[in-house]
Amino acid sequence: MLSCHPPPSLHLHLHRRSRSATFSSSHHHHPNHPPPNAPDPVLRTHNSTTTSLLLHHHTATTTTNNITKNPSQEIENDHQQHRDSVQTNDSKPATRQLIIPPQEKLNILEVSLVSKRAPLFPGSIYSNSLPSLQSVFRTQSDTQRLESYDDEDEEAIIMRALEIRRKVTAEVFKGAMKKGKFGITYSTNLVNRLSEFIDHVMIEAAALKRLPEFEDSTFNVRAKAVIDDSNVVPLIRWLKHNHLSYPKIAKLICMSKGNLDSIRRLVEWLKTIHVKGEFLGVTLLKSGDDILQRRIGELDEIVEYLESNGVKRDWMGFVISRCPRWLSYSMEELKMRVEFYLNMGMNEKDFGTMVFDYPGVLGQFTLEEMNQKVNYLKEFGLSTEYVGRLLAFRPQLMGCSIEERWKPLVKYLYYLGISRDGMRRMLTIKPMVFCFNLEITIAPKVQFFRDLGVRDDAIGNMLVKFPPLLTYSLHKKIRPVVCSFSFDLPTSFIYSFSSICYLLPFVFFLIA
Repeated sequence: MLSCHPPPSLHLHLHRRSRSATFSSSHHHHPNHPPPNAPDPVLRTHNSTTTSLLLHHHTATTTTNNITKNPSQEIENDHQQHRDSVQTNDSKPATRQLIIPPQEKLNILEVSLVSKRAPLFPGSIYSNSLPSLQSVFRTQSDTQRLESYDDEDEEAIIMRALEIRRKVTAEVFKGAMKKGKFGITYSTNLVNRLSEFIDHVMIEAAALKRLPEFEDSTFNVRAKAVIDDSNVVPLIRWLKHNHLSYPKIAKLICMSKGNLDSIRRLVEWLKTIHVKGEFLGVTLLKSGDDILQRRIGELDEIVEYLESNGVKRDWMGFVISRCPRWLSYSMEELKMRVEFYLNMGMNEKDFGTMVFDYPGVLGQFTLEEMNQKVNYLKEFGLSTEYVGRLLAFRPQLMGCSIEERWKPLVKYLYYLGISRDGMRRMLTIKPMVFCFNLEITIAPKVQFFRDLGVRDDAIGNMLVKFPPLLTYSLHKKIRPVVCSFSFDLPTSFIYSFSSICYLLPFVFFLIA
């Protein structure tokens, strides 16, 4: 093969580092037939290796053009070369078309909607669980994979897309809380409990797409606009300042159903009736699910009615914070409950002190349960007016269960030989006895006297004569008094230890 060496001047030029040769890349095999309206040649800079190859190729092309003498044969060769190129292109396989299954589209959507990397504490290891873009692309050759996606349920795909939107909305909400100077842990714990409010933000952000100013905006921008317009972050800060924990704040926000102004309005009203800060959250959460939808005028009417029946204004915050169900009652139902006690002979003063001592007496039980307990107390031979005075003096009786507290106690006292009249005397003198736990408070004291050899009927007579004995502490008062009293007895009383039961009521009466 003949080789063509470049001239010495060009060779010297190629070996210089500071400069490089520049040639036109528009040279082709047929310089005699330039295309019409050809654009300006694009100049490229070559190094020494590409320069030598370009010179060698240009020389070979020039030699071939000089040898060719028949123009018609040259044209025929061009047509033949064109036909060969067309046949070669037809024989090549078609380029595989890129097909993305629905599930992989969701993966791409999740990757595209991902926010910034979550902040981490120093020393932690960051691991990205999101799939890469290369792993979610597939081609038409994966026939089995496409068939499986064709059979996939469309509803499952929609639910998956909604779950991705929820995650994106939660990340946007965390970003808004971070901007509001909340910590990472607090924001995460709160957002995990705000599933209903996150769905509300997601729906409102999707609805903003219809507005002209948000027509071309992304979902993240619309979600951030909804969060900012709702003023939820300042509300969280304000509720936290009022001693509400994040579980209570999350539940309140979900109860509001998007109407966050009702929370601030109701909290301000509770402060006007002297509800303390630590009881604000409990009062709001236990007042019923529709408390945030009630008007302030209705609540003021309830407070004024209770105040007119003996419940002082200064007591209102204490009473409502311990029985918030009052706020969920209508005026008709509240009047029925108040009249239930007033019809038993109570005056306004007794009713007010009863409600202050035990607020649950008015709102914790149904009217049917209240009637059953009053009728059961009447079975001991008490009149309706006397039951009313009894409840006004000890309203905790209304909180005792008939089946779990009163019937077992009555049966136990019956086996001690106490008749119905004796039980009535115990109930009228010390009604708190019927509020005690039988197994924890009463049975150990009775068993203590049994261990001393006292008969059951003597124990029953002692309890009827002095019912407050069951209210004393066994280890701090009853046992020390009995032991010290037994050492002072004559020798004849030691063999008859049951005689103590006749003297103990008088001893405890003097001590009390």
